[in-house]
Amino acid sequence: MNAETRGRHGTLDARWRALRAEQSSIRQKDAADALGVSEAELLAARCGDGVERLTGPWGELIGKLPELGTVMALTRNENVVHEKVGRYDKISIMQNMGLVLNEAIDLRIFLNHWAFGFAVSEPLNSDMRRSLQFFDVDGRAVHKIYLREESDVAAYQALVAGHRYTEEDTELTILPSIAPPADRPDVMIDQSALRDRWQALQDVHDFHAMLQDLGTGRVQALRLIGEDWAYPVKNDSFQAALSMAANAELPIMIFAGNAGVIQIHTGPVQQLKRTGPWFNVLDTGFNLHLREDRIAQSWVVKKPTADGIVTSLEVYDAENNQIAWMFGARKPGQTELESWRALVGALTAQGLSS
Repeated sequence: MNAETRGRHGTLDARWRALRAEQSSIRQKDAADALGVSEAELLAARCGDGVERLTGPWGELIGKLPELGTVMALTRNENVVHEKVGRYDKISIMQNMGLVLNEAIDLRIFLNHWAFGFAVSEPLNSDMRRSLQFFDVDGRAVHKIYLREESDVAAYQALVAGHRYTEEDTELTILPSIAPPADRPDVMIDQSALRDRWQALQDVHDFHAMLQDLGTGRVQALRLIGEDWAYPVKNDSFQAALSMAANAELPIMIFAGNAGVIQIHTGPVQQLKRTGPWFNVLDTGFNLHLREDRIAQSWVVKKPTADGIVTSLEVYDAENNQIAWMFGARKPGQTELESWRALVGALTAQGLSS
């Protein structure tokens, strides 16, 4: 590390320490925002003080995660945090794509958005909190893995040792976030082709490819397809659906993610709590923290599949970024739960549609 880099890191680390002295419980993401840097830059400045930079191949590292035992997996975007407790297992890596298909930890991984990794050890009460944290090229977190009391610390230490970054210069090359292209004007969208392609869908996973082929934005497609396939609902609908699912003990699927990871919860929800702008699920093994005030649009979306119609409830921010989305619990080959369809129908029947 050259003198200039040491100076920048030293200054940022000093600012971090001063901030922590004022606000001892401040979260890392909030601290980075307050200091005007990305989370990855903040961790890089702390290297040597409980932080070690890691190197890939990330697919190889992910393949070792089952050795850690039970951990907590965290995936977030700016408006939601999705946390699951379980084991990494049933892992497959295919070039830049990866899957984790264990019952509790269920992930879709896009490794071209994994640029930086760190191992972090920091005191927590009388213990040590250990984690693995991964970031995109813009320094935003894509995925974090936190050890728990029952995790295998020796396996964690071996994994870190095997992926320790050994280059002398630890300076990060942080690139600015690339805004998605603006939607084309509606008049340029072939709405007849959109409807034909939509009605011919056989798998929900083909939806993204359809949008790319037609040059259509996601929310734009929802607006244009017609209310028999997608219609807007009020922006408390996601929270209302969580409450209705909890009351009915209805198993659901909750998806949340970013460019690097999509994380999925499948099962019931039970303990719901509103704290300031956050609507929370606080269950054993699953936590969700949703910024209610950032929901700008909410949609009920229906897609045909080989197993019949599949219905989702989707929420978006003011820039049309998908925050989170929900389905009734199902597996490939199964039809959609009638109880889920009834729940979605009840949202509209209760006057929640806009």
